[in-house]
Amino acid sequence: MVIRRMYTAIVEREGDGFVGLCPELDVASQGRTVEETTANLREAVELFLECADPEEVARRAHSEVFITRFEAKVG
Repeated sequence: MVIRRMYTAIVEREGDGFVGLCPELDVASQGRTVEETTANLREAVELFLECADPEEVARRAHSEVFITRFEAKVG
């Protein structure tokens, strides 16, 4: 039986490519496009979950992740 779970991908441009982070597990990856970065991040998360000790997964897992924006004074 395959269990599926939703994770967050935070993707930002870095140089000529993109870097992606899954904040729930502190797993990162990169790619040339947003789509490639997201696919690479999915693969990195799946490999981590497949290979990591359950205690490692539990230690890294963050159950609540909030993505928000805020305004800050400049100057």
